[in-house]
This record gives sequence, C-alpha cells and structure tokens, in this order.
Amino acid sequence: MKTILLLKEIYAEGFRNLGSYIIKHYFKAFTWFTLGMFAIVLYAFLFRLVTGFAWD
Repeated sequence: MKTILLLKEIYAEGFRNLGSYIIKHYFKAFTWFTLGMFAIVLYAFLFRLVTGFAWD
C-alpha cells in the first residue's frame, strides 16, 4: 500500500510541475507575440502618419 501511495504522489507531483512549466512558457511566448504585434501596428501607424495619409 505504501508503494502505491508513493507512486501516486510522484505521479501527481510530476504533472503539477509540468503544468507550471507549460503555463510559464505559454505566457512568455504570448508576451513576445503581443509585443511583436504591437510593434507592427505602431510601425504601420507611424508610416501612415509620416507619408501623409489622408484621415478622411
């Protein structure tokens, strides 16, 4: 019985750490993606502003 409980604890801890690892890297990737998209939008806006885009 002790062996089963020990295996259960090892299994649960492994998945607990895996979830944290995935979430941490997902948010890091999402942050870089968001910053990249914001940079593209800012570039497009400034390009239109500098080239004299008609704001009608």
